[in-house]
Amino acid sequence: MKRFVEVHYYIKDGKRNEFYNAIQKHGIADASRAEEGNEKYEYYFSAENENELLLIEVWNSPEAVELHMYSQHYKELGELKKKYVTETVFTRYEFMDE
Repeated sequence: MKRFVEVHYYIKDGKRNEFYNAIQKHGIADASRAEEGNEKYEYYFSAENENELLLIEVWNSPEAVELHMYSQHYKELGELKKKYVTETVFTRYEFMDE
């Protein structure tokens, strides 16, 4: 069973690009993409809200997501969120791969 994760980051005024650049600088996105079980890990900039960043993740199992949440780069992301993010909204979906 695959897991699709939609993450909306609501960021302090005017800090969206700085947050995104910090994620890239720390190698968080690349490290997440390299994890076993990751099929998609992409960021998107909201056209309507300059303080929102969307992350779309696809994992080949709920267990892969669980392991991801214990990774060092996930912990680093948590530290960056303390500096930049005011709210994080997660939505998770499970689906069968045909």
